[in-house]
Amino acid sequence: MRRDIRIAVIGAGLGGMTTAGLLQRAGFKVQVFEQAAAFSRIGAGIHLSPNVMKVMRRLGIETTLTDIGLHPDAFVSRKWDTGEVLFELPFHPQNEAHFGAAYINVHRGDLHQVLESALDHGTVAFGHKLRAMEERHGIVHLAFENGAKAEADLVIGADGVNSRVREYLLGTEKPRYSGHVAHRAVFPAALLNGLPIRACTKWWGEGSHILVYYMTQAREEVYVVSSVPHREWTSPQSFLPCDRDAFIAAFDGYHPELQQVVAAAPEVTMWPVFDREPVDCWSRGNVVLLGDACHPLRPYMASGAAMAIEDGAVLARCLADIGHDDPATAFSWYAANRMPRTNKVQRISVANTWFRGPTDPDWLFCYDACAVPLLAPQEAPRELA
Repeated sequence: MRRDIRIAVIGAGLGGMTTAGLLQRAGFKVQVFEQAAAFSRIGAGIHLSPNVMKVMRRLGIETTLTDIGLHPDAFVSRKWDTGEVLFELPFHPQNEAHFGAAYINVHRGDLHQVLESALDHGTVAFGHKLRAMEERHGIVHLAFENGAKAEADLVIGADGVNSRVREYLLGTEKPRYSGHVAHRAVFPAALLNGLPIRACTKWWGEGSHILVYYMTQAREEVYVVSSVPHREWTSPQSFLPCDRDAFIAAFDGYHPELQQVVAAAPEVTMWPVFDREPVDCWSRGNVVLLGDACHPLRPYMASGAAMAIEDGAVLARCLADIGHDDPATAFSWYAANRMPRTNKVQRISVANTWFRGPTDPDWLFCYDACAVPLLAPQEAPRELA
């Protein structure tokens, strides 16, 4: 693909930022449009598995992330009532060497800041919420709610589960509510009153679960995120405050250690868990989707961001090395090489079985999106979840 084409990325999430950085390293001109007014230290923790860290290596930020992130000794799964260890995956040096990179926990705000440092100055245009787009004569015209307009030769929709770019390609369709909500809380570890906890533990209940982990090497903050049944979600808000007593009650009967962690959270928010039916159309004309815009995942494998980041790496490779100035060819290679993997992750995420018992993670963690051989569309397996 010609390096002088104009590429617009809609959405400065982890997938969009990664894609922009890799495309810039390949010599492309990229502008990222983000609806938020600025990056802020909101959200909470995120797991960066070895398959993600290998992409960060190509961006030149792996060392920075390994320096600031927490390196858990293991991922531990425990039974909700007895505390029995159901599965433990150690992250000792031998396993890290086998996977090809480290597994770390990091605050999303820190990750965003490091990702932004990998982009050319001025790449991200904040305060640009996409209002409309139209492709005419090979040029995509973008209009934003702040009145700004832009043109691009290619547009990459990395704008999440409520993607406006997806609406342009596939029409209006509401995300599917899963029947579960996620409680989230971040609080000082001092509130545990000396309770020793492992760096990363998932407690498995009957129809619910809760993940507890530290986010920084100092272990000064604890992050908890749950999944519990909730009949409906009618609010237009992306999250709501949660009554603390209701949060504690949701884990009544759980092991005393987990109950003490839950009771230590001073404030809790509640987030709906959405996904969508898988689709086999990720692009049209000069517009393409990635991440949650085309395959939103339930967050039960901690791989939603990972799949978006991998998407960005494979898409950047296809645009740089395949297509010969024909976006349709590059996009077809990208979708053919990504769909089987994202569909597999979506199936496992819906089943919510990842690490619940003995699990071989090699197929997920050993994957390197920047180096895996790319298959021609006619050679790649192609199936829907």
